[in-house]
Amino acid sequence: MSITTPDQNACERLQAEDFHFTRNAWIAAAPSKVYDLVSDVSMISAWSPSASQVSYDEGAGPRAGSWFSGRNERGGKEWTSRSQVLRAQPGEEFAFVVDGLVQWTWTFQPLGAGTVVQQSWQLLGLDPVLGSTRTDLEALLAHMADSVETTLVSFARWVTEENRTR
Repeated sequence: MSITTPDQNACERLQAEDFHFTRNAWIAAAPSKVYDLVSDVSMISAWSPSASQVSYDEGAGPRAGSWFSGRNERGGKEWTSRSQVLRAQPGEEFAFVVDGLVQWTWTFQPLGAGTVVQQSWQLLGLDPVLGSTRTDLEALLAHMADSVETTLVSFARWVTEENRTR
C-alpha cells in the first residue's frame, strides 16, 4: 500500500470530463435567427456578464476552423482568450473551443413559435490557470453555470425586445 498526501490524492482524482453542465432556455425566434445571433460572436457582450470585445480574426467568420478572440473577466481578473470554431451548422449547432481548455456548444431546436437553446460547457483539460484543486474547479464550474444562466436570460430578453421594436 502506498502512502500519498491529500494533495496527491486530489490531483489523481481530478478528471476534466467531470466538469461540465448544460442549460436550456426558450427564445422567441426561429432557430436560424438564434443561430445567426449566437454565431456572430461580436454580439456576445450584449448578453454575457463575463465576455466582451469578441471578434473573429480578419477574414474569418462562423465556419469550422475559424478563430476569434475575446476579453474575459472572472473574479476581478481580465484576460484575452483565443477560440476556434469546431462546428457551425446554421440553425442547428455552433461549437467552439477556448484556449484548448473548454468547449462551448450551442444547439437550437424549434419549439412552437421559438427555439429551445441549449448551451453546454465542458472542461477539456486541467490547467493551473483554471484551478488546481477540486474545490477550485467546482467554484469555476459554479461561476460558469451562473454566467450561462445570466447570459441565456439576457439573450431571451434581448431577442424579445428586438422583436417588439420591429
